[in-house]
Amino acid sequence: MHWLKKKEPSLETLELAELCQVEGEALYRSGRYHCAEAVLEVVRRHFSPDTPAAVVNAVSGFGGGSGVGCICGAVSGGTVALGLVLNDKKLTTHLTRELHGWFKEKYGVTCCKTIRQTHKGKETCPVLTGEVAGKIAELLSRT
Repeated sequence: MHWLKKKEPSLETLELAELCQVEGEALYRSGRYHCAEAVLEVVRRHFSPDTPAAVVNAVSGFGGGSGVGCICGAVSGGTVALGLVLNDKKLTTHLTRELHGWFKEKYGVTCCKTIRQTHKGKETCPVLTGEVAGKIAELLSRT
C-alpha cells in the first residue's frame, strides 16, 4: 500500500509542519484553546478549511487528558484531526499508530498526568501541543 511507505518530507512539507507547530503553540498560549482544540483548529485551517470551526468544540472534553490525566489531549485532538481530514479508516489507524509511536519516543508516555509530572514547567503543554500540530501536518502532507 502506498501510504505505508515512509519517505523523506519535502521542504514544502517541513515548512507547513513548522508553521502548524508555531500556530498550534500560539493558539494554546492564547488561552482560548487547550491542547486538543489547538491541534484540531490548526489542522482544520490548513487541511480542511471548509469544515466549520464549530467542529473544534467536539474535542473540548479532551483537554488535560480528558480532564482526568489520561491520554494527552494534543494526541487525542491529533487523532481526531487525522480522521477528519482523511476519511479513511485504515490510513487513519496507520497514521494514529505512527503519531503515538513518535510521541512516546519523544515524551516516554502518552499519559497527560505522567508528562506533567516528569516534564514540570509551564512550557511543556504549549510546546508539545505545537509539536503534535506540526507532526500531524507532516503526516497529512505525506498522504
